[in-house]
Amino acid sequence: MNARLEVAMLIQGYLPRVGGAERQLAYVAPLLQAQKVRVDVITRRYRGLTAFEVVDGVPVHRMPVPGPKALASLSYTVAAVSLLRRLRPNVVHAHEMFSPATTALAARAVLGCAVVVTAHRSGVLGDVYRLRRRALGAQRINALRRNVDAFVTISREIDSELEALGIPAEQRVFIPNGVDTERFAPLPPDKKQAMRAMLGLPADAPIVIFTGRLAPEKQLDKLVLLWPAVRARVPEAVLLIVGTGDELPGLKTLAEAGVRFAGPVENVAQYLQAADMFVLPSLAEGLSVALLEAMAAGLAAVATSVGGTPEVIEHEATGWLAPPGDSAALRDSLITLLNNPDCRIRLGQRARERVIRDYTLSASVVKLRGVYEVVSERAAHKRGLS
Repeated sequence: MNARLEVAMLIQGYLPRVGGAERQLAYVAPLLQAQKVRVDVITRRYRGLTAFEVVDGVPVHRMPVPGPKALASLSYTVAAVSLLRRLRPNVVHAHEMFSPATTALAARAVLGCAVVVTAHRSGVLGDVYRLRRRALGAQRINALRRNVDAFVTISREIDSELEALGIPAEQRVFIPNGVDTERFAPLPPDKKQAMRAMLGLPADAPIVIFTGRLAPEKQLDKLVLLWPAVRARVPEAVLLIVGTGDELPGLKTLAEAGVRFAGPVENVAQYLQAADMFVLPSLAEGLSVALLEAMAAGLAAVATSVGGTPEVIEHEATGWLAPPGDSAALRDSLITLLNNPDCRIRLGQRARERVIRDYTLSASVVKLRGVYEVVSERAAHKRGLS
């Protein structure tokens, strides 16, 4: 095993900007460091953020992104490669097949380091679909196929998309997202009531929660618009939206009675523990970290059957699936579970069991470290250093 294991994570955004990929990396990075892997996060410096800080023990380097999109991508790559020449990691792990992956390949050419790439979304908003339609997309795909040591796939759908690009099985590693099932765990009824009181939530109303980035693909506008129909059947029901994003002002304009906005919060687990159900109405996903967290917290989830969601939720066994874009089906699913607390509790229990079996954060970290060891040793051998 390589005695020195140092990994640079390349990602478009990082804390405090929060999406599923950012949250997963924020969970994984400190645990990798606990396993004697040095981790540096290299991301973009958005307005109001510092050029460097240490977050949970992990160095975070933010590269300048001036001007229009193309110039920003070039600037990120140039600055990141310059930093990587100083850091000299064994492995560069790109969290996206666009600018981060381009930067990783440039670093490989300069340093001879190993390259790992994770695509975090599938379908029409996913990396593969979008890359195929970009200028020079075929050439970029060929470059990735030839030069990436390992593609980490977080869902079977993403794995199938990469297979369709001609990336062989030995180049793909299935490591789904994972969650901390001790932190995200259900509370007994008395503590749940105390949590609601602490958070200022109604004591007795059934609460349906969404957590995550408020982005167009989440289809939260449709969820907010159908909520009056849900309340017509379950008058006391509350929709609690936790998170922030560009959609927030518009959602607040659309919202009627029974819709609450918590904004960005530091401890998502507390809000999940105070809720009764989780909803995810997305048009596209990779493997939703928010969904896994909710299931680990023992919540029955109503989610659209996109991306890796059907791999996690077995309809009417570990959750409830609805077709994407079908507001009527989503509404009816929510009403069904809101009116059937016994079914809701049973689904939540099975959901937690499912996550504990297959989606723990500790298992993901062990598998990821194993990938880093293999590809770094290969790269060292190619450089004639072992």
